[in-house]
Amino acid sequence: MIRKAGEYRTELRENMRGGNGTVKIEHYWEAEKEMHAHNRMAAQLTLPPGGSIGFHNHENEDEIFVIIKGEAEADDNGKCVRLSAGDTLLTGNGAGHSIRNVGESDLVLTAIISTY
Repeated sequence: MIRKAGEYRTELRENMRGGNGTVKIEHYWEAEKEMHAHNRMAAQLTLPPGGSIGFHNHENEDEIFVIIKGEAEADDNGKCVRLSAGDTLLTGNGAGHSIRNVGESDLVLTAIISTY
């Protein structure tokens, strides 16, 4: 199955997980309808400058962030780290994270949430 850029279902979430600003979510695939693996999300997220996703935990699931474009500061279960294009972050097994755009342009990342 192929889905071309621009054909993704898009949603906007204000203050996602208690963060700042509006996060644009472009769903690559509808995880529960189109995918057979145990995934909850497969999407591209865009955070405007100063935008963030608030701290939250992942119980019985893993979330992978892959930074595509921009500069981020992430809280990796209590450890503050700086991330840029090509960097990845894995959170799961009850751990938590948050991410904030610290650059002057959009932060673009891929987010995959797999359940177990």
